[in-house]
Amino acid sequence: MAYSLTEIRTRTRHDPAAFLAECDEAYQERIRHAADVIVQRMEKSPIVLLSGPSGSGKTTSALKLEEELERRGVNTHTVSLDNYFHPPSHPAAPRTPEGDIDFESPQLLDMALLDETFTRLSRGEEVTIPRFEFSRQMRNDAKGWPLHLRDNEVAIFEGIHALNDDIAGRHPEATALYVSARSNVLEDGAVRFKGTWMRITRRAVRDCNFRGTDLTDTLSMWHNVRRGEKRYISPYKGRAHIVVDSSLPYEAAVFANYTAPLAQALESLPPSNPRWKELHDLLDAFRWFEPIDPALVPPSSLIREFIGGGTYRYK
Repeated sequence: MAYSLTEIRTRTRHDPAAFLAECDEAYQERIRHAADVIVQRMEKSPIVLLSGPSGSGKTTSALKLEEELERRGVNTHTVSLDNYFHPPSHPAAPRTPEGDIDFESPQLLDMALLDETFTRLSRGEEVTIPRFEFSRQMRNDAKGWPLHLRDNEVAIFEGIHALNDDIAGRHPEATALYVSARSNVLEDGAVRFKGTWMRITRRAVRDCNFRGTDLTDTLSMWHNVRRGEKRYISPYKGRAHIVVDSSLPYEAAVFANYTAPLAQALESLPPSNPRWKELHDLLDAFRWFEPIDPALVPPSSLIREFIGGGTYRYK
């Protein structure tokens, strides 16, 4: 799928609120279709594995799926795979070619515990979901919580590596979803804004607003994030029973309001960074869009995961 820049401009000028509502409804329809497939496959497994690269809106998608399934009478539990991290100080922590800890690698996850969790849940047994404390960079088992799936219940496990060989590969009976911002914005056949640029913009704005991360640090790590996607995430998307495009036609126009901090951060990014030119091209691409006031973004929109002010609670 691709979006038309001409249509985006026209709709932005004439009735931006209606344009946003229409785009969000189209995404909600994709979520409804995914919920239908999950319900159809419940007899095979109560486990749902939701994967996708960084900035795809996996967390909001999981929460929206939870709402849709609850409307169908299916009691739903959403679990982040981040809770299954090994501490970065783990002796076997993977390293990037540059020698840093590779936070994109699936080797940071406790695969044995995940395998045991899925097996026991499928048998109707109770498990304890661990809690990873990012502030302390460690798992705190005392803050774990019990989970027992009964009839007409499912658990959605969301994370970038959910479709990996050591997760979905061990449990092919689970329903697999792949979520990503996949659509480019075109004008007369020329690409004006890439789907991957939507994801790095989402991540940069979120990290700056809510995670206390220096924006230059976020941008400087993008090359390793993309390297990890190509190595650890994209090769497994073929396992998905459902592929959901999480891009929204209006989002580049909303994120055009955040170009000032992006430009400032790029000033500190050295030209030696492998993604230096791409990130400058991204910043330049916002000139094609007329900004949309973020206040017009509905509270339930997926974009609220990144700009704040939404109705969903993110743990």
